[in-house]
Amino acid sequence: MAERCTISSMSSKIRPARSQDIPSVVGLVRELAAFEKLPGPDEEAERRFAEDFTAGRYELRVAEEEDGQIVAYALFFMTYSTFLARPSLFLEDLFVQPAVRGLGLGAAFLHHLGALAVARGCGRFEWTVLDWNVRAQKFYQRLGAQLLPEWQVCRIDGAALTRLGQAG
Repeated sequence: MAERCTISSMSSKIRPARSQDIPSVVGLVRELAAFEKLPGPDEEAERRFAEDFTAGRYELRVAEEEDGQIVAYALFFMTYSTFLARPSLFLEDLFVQPAVRGLGLGAAFLHHLGALAVARGCGRFEWTVLDWNVRAQKFYQRLGAQLLPEWQVCRIDGAALTRLGQAG
């Protein structure tokens, strides 16, 4: 499912990523990390990212300009809602390069993924947004998203994950 969206004076095509797109996407992931003031993926993480793509551990859509440059990506995967007894589409990352923000590409991605969620019989389409990213929160709300303040993200990683996995 490729979707062409004309944005201002440029035309971008949203399409499924291919293996040869991974280096460009990793570059965008590094831009996202810089935006969030976090360390980006190192070379080992880049290798795992490519391997996991090939293994189908996640799905990836990219926005490609007419000249072939990738300017945005969305990484997502399927989860499951026990309460709805239906699958859910979870959006891990949506990143649009700053030079093309505000031109409709983010909305085009969300519409594209929303249509994909409907086609797959999903009961939900979910993602998280940082508490300080008010611009993104307002954008998502304009599209109909609800912010769920009563839900908190829980995370265990690094040494704490290793300890948890070894306990018991």
